[in-house]
Order: sequence, then C-alpha cells, then structure tokens
Amino acid sequence: MFPAATVTSSHRDEHPTGKRLAVLTLTALGVVYGDIGTSPLYSIKECFSPLYGLEPTRENVFGILSMIVWALTLVVTVKYVGYVLRADNRGEGGTFALLALIFPRGTPQSFAKGGIFVALALFGTALLYGDGIITPAMTVLGAMEGLEVAFPQLAHYIVPFSVVILTALFVVQRYGTDLIGKAFAPIMVIWFVVIATLGLVEIVHSPWILAAVNPMYAVHFVQAHEKLAFFVLGSVVLVITGGEALYADMGHFGRRPISIAWLVMVFPALLLNYFGQGALLVRLPEAAENPFFMLAPRALLLPLLVLATLAAVVASQAMISGAFSVTRQGIALGFIPRLEIKHTSQKEEGQIYIPEVNWFIAVGCLIIVVAFKNTSALGAAYGIAVTGTMLITSVLFYLVARIRFRWKPWQAILLAMLFLSVDLVFFSANVVKLAHGGWVPMVLGVVLFVLMLTWKRGRALLMQRLAEGTMPITLFLDGVAQSKVHRVPGTAVFMTGNDDGVPPVLLHHLKHNKVLHERVLLVSVKTADIPETSASERVRVLPLGHGFWRVIASYGFMQTPNVPQILEVVDQMGIRCKPMETSYFLGRERLIPIPAKPGDKITLSKWRKIVFSIMARNARSATDFFNIPPNRVVELGTQIEF
Repeated sequence: MFPAATVTSSHRDEHPTGKRLAVLTLTALGVVYGDIGTSPLYSIKECFSPLYGLEPTRENVFGILSMIVWALTLVVTVKYVGYVLRADNRGEGGTFALLALIFPRGTPQSFAKGGIFVALALFGTALLYGDGIITPAMTVLGAMEGLEVAFPQLAHYIVPFSVVILTALFVVQRYGTDLIGKAFAPIMVIWFVVIATLGLVEIVHSPWILAAVNPMYAVHFVQAHEKLAFFVLGSVVLVITGGEALYADMGHFGRRPISIAWLVMVFPALLLNYFGQGALLVRLPEAAENPFFMLAPRALLLPLLVLATLAAVVASQAMISGAFSVTRQGIALGFIPRLEIKHTSQKEEGQIYIPEVNWFIAVGCLIIVVAFKNTSALGAAYGIAVTGTMLITSVLFYLVARIRFRWKPWQAILLAMLFLSVDLVFFSANVVKLAHGGWVPMVLGVVLFVLMLTWKRGRALLMQRLAEGTMPITLFLDGVAQSKVHRVPGTAVFMTGNDDGVPPVLLHHLKHNKVLHERVLLVSVKTADIPETSASERVRVLPLGHGFWRVIASYGFMQTPNVPQILEVVDQMGIRCKPMETSYFLGRERLIPIPAKPGDKITLSKWRKIVFSIMARNARSATDFFNIPPNRVVELGTQIEF
C-alpha cells in the first residue's frame, strides 16, 4: 500500500551478508535488545499492581495480554522495524538523523527555519537521555526484586545490590559497544531461550491462553473497566520500553541485523513468555505478586535470578549506547558543546565512548535508584520518557515520508495517524502519573532542551558578532602586499568557523607578532547533513594569493574531525605542510554578555548568555577535539562582547 521507505545509503553495515551478518545480528542482541528483552521482569506484574486493584481474572488477563500483544506488534514490529528503521541517514538513526533528513544543510530549509520541528527533535533527544538514566535503574531493580521471591530475608539488600551492579556497568563502558556486545550477546541468547521455554511450558498446559491474540479481548477489557483501563495502559507501555533503542542504536549495527534479531528471536521469545505469565495468572491468581519468577520451578529460582541480573545489566546497555551515538550527532550539528569522543573499535567508526555522557547518566541513574527504590515507584517516570520520545519520532517520520520519501499526502497522513493514535494513547496514560514520578524525565527533558537550544543559538549569536568585525579577505591581502610584512619559514594554520573573511586570531597574531609565515592556511571544518563523507570529497583548497590558501574540510555528523589528516591531503596537493614545520593558531575567547543591539537577527536573554558562557568555558578545547598536536599550538586570547 505504501511506497518502500528507504533512503539510498552508503553506510558500512547497510547490506551485510553471511558471517558478517550473523556476527552483527548476534552482537545486536547484546546491545540493542537488552531493554525490551527484560520487560517481562516487571510489565505484567505492574499491570496487576495493588495500585489499580485489578484482580487477575480470566477476562482481565486476556484483556491485558491482548493489549500487550498488539502494543508489541504495532509499535515495535510495524512502526520501528517496518518503517522507522528505513528512515536512516546513510545508516544512522535517532532524532538528530531524522532532523538532518528533514532539513539538510545548504538548502533554504535550514535548521534555523525548522521551528517547532527542530524543537520537537531536541526535546525528543532530551527525553532519550532521560530514558538512558531511567532504563538501567528500572531493569536492574526489576531483576533484584526477584530476591523477594527466592530469598525474602534479603529483600532489604535490593537497593545496595542494584547500586553495586550499576556502578560496575558504567565502569566497563570504556571498553566499547563491540567488546561489550560480544560479551553480552551469549547472555541474551540464553536469556531469550530461557524465557521462551518458561512461557512455552506453561502454554503447553494451558493452550487456550493463545486466544488472547484476538484484539477483541482488549476492546472488551476497555469497555468493562473504562477509566481504570486507561490507567492500566500506563503499565502496558512497559512492554515496549526499549523500542526507541532500535532506532537510536542503528548506527552501531545497521538496520538489517537489528530487524532479523527482532523477528527471529526477540519477538517470539517475548510473546511466549507473556502468554506463559498470563496462563499462570489464570491458573494461580496469587502469582500476580511476581509472575515472571513464579513461572520457574523453585529449584531454578536462584539460577534464574542470576541470569535475570545479567540480562538486566545488558538491558541498560541499549540506551547508554544510543545516548553516545545521539550525543556525537548533536555535537557535530551544533546543539551540544564539544565533548571527548573515544573510538573503541578499529573497524567500526560508529562504536564510541563519551566519558562525560557516561558519568552523567551514571550519577543520574544511581540517584534514581536510591530515590525510588522499586520498579512500581519508577514505572511512571519510565513511561513518560519512552512514550514522549516515540510520539516525537512519529511526527518527524511523517515529515521524512513527505519530504524525503516523497509519499503522497494521504499515504503519509494515514500511516502517521496509525502511529500517533497508539502513541498518544500511551503518552496520555502516563501523563496522569506526573505527580507520581513522571515529572522526573519531564524536568530533565526541559533542562536539557533549554541547554541544547541555548548552545545552538549562542553559537549563532557568537558567529554573528565575529562576522560583524570580520575584515574582507581581499582588503587584508592587499594590505599584506603593500606593507611588505616580514615572512618567516614554515606553515601557519589558522582555524576559523567562517569560510569567508579573515579570522580574528590572524589579525591578533599580525598585530602582536608583526610577522607571517611563508604559507598561511585558513582552515574551516564544516559538518555535512550525512553521517560520513568520503576522503575524496572531504577537502577543498582555494588559492587566495600571496601565500594564502583557504582550506574547507567537510565531515559527516558521525565522524570526528582530524586536522593533521586534512593537512596530509593538502601536502599531497603540493602545498608544503610538514608536521614539524607547521604551527597552529587558535583563538581563546572570553565572552562578555551585553544587552542586545538594535537590528540583531539573533537574540538571547542575559541569563542564557551567562549559561552559554559557562558551557563554552567547559567545552573540550579545539586542540583536543580536532586532534591537533598540542606542542604545535599557539593560543591568542580575545574578548568578545555578545
């Protein structure tokens, strides 16, 4: 009915086959599917929480099971695997990738004109960070709550054990998603086989439970309980938590391995386990206290608890890895300050580790565990973050379908209405829980949203101020020729964010040192609206005369700029740039907030200017970010009123 939703891609993992496909699919199990794969630990338990007062009768169990089946089918299988994963920007996913597809740079519809849609993408990203903080807390607590079933006397150790486990998880992040995924993948394979087997055993004894696949049971449940059914939906949504990780983590493994892993192993295992828990509840209503662990024979509770704990650790990985990917995109696109990005794989560029993000999530996660103490209290906060992100993804996907896939309006609207109808119901069911913990991700989302928007607008205002005082390059070169300034041997590199005019740092250097090198390169690093640029299209060199050249390097938003590598290309073009003969001149700005000037196109309130100044001071230095040799750098300070 709908056209194929695909964008031409040159991404490294777009069409893997054979052994490579098998390895990526297996590794994806260890990173992408831990979150949604451990939802059976707490989802049905929360649906029959004492908070709702819902008895596990046959009709209620069938109604909730039916909602669970169709939530997984419509949201994860149809929406994400069927459509959203196809909206890749050369293999990369996430809200920033969607934004780059909708408003590619260099077109009249730039980010600056994106308006509400740019704001939605930023808020969706902010909620994704909230999801990354809450997911580890929720899954590890869910596993540790098995102690209450296996060893009731250890129940008061749930929070301390969770803190220790989570701390260890964040410590090992430095080793990268490739190593972690390969270590975690066997655990998740065992996990899915075990939960499928536990469910299947119960289904064999009660095959009638499979009738719950009929959506009419969900309809009858809603009709019978009305308002209560709406609140229960806020717990049903827990079965799809982690769905957004499929898209956010796509750059780590590619669309095909993620889709195969879902359809072949994850989806069938989840369905079997949920049906098994439902059959157990009908047969043994008192199992509602913790139906997952009560599926297992008493003798197997301890091994299952250990396996659940390991799986919960894996579950935390999905959103952590997604947060790393999204952060790098945000840095390149100018929404997040420069941070340290460590590449953890010799083969896969998308596998990275960002220490600041890792420890930000770690601190937030540990605070959440200590504050909420159990999954029931944390469920409301979890649902808001997940459903909010999914809702925003649906809106942005509609724009991609219209603008990039060129679907007819009725096709895009029809599919968007299907997605939004489900997302809005789930989001509304969680909004009513704002006072019970749902405010946590909302507050976090608003704070991060304001910070990202402040950084973007602050950078734009700073560039505006710099442009106001920029001297035309032709006028500068004429002055150099007439003044016969002394030229010294070697090459000087002046980094500039503007590919027109003279960099302020060059004017300061000439003013104070009164010399110029024989060769002067004005280097600008630009970010393309694609994840990666090829080496052949990356560097452009424009001769300006009098020993000056303008060098423009274009990197994708999933690549890390490397200025020495740029100079190697320039050297091959015949412009001498030997490492030991090259000096780099960088500006260190001291920002002074001032009232807005008449005619300013971009304005910021004073408090946001102060926030921007603090962020700028704490951003990673250009020397580190651009991989410039520190012993070849000269920094010149300047004051800028903005």
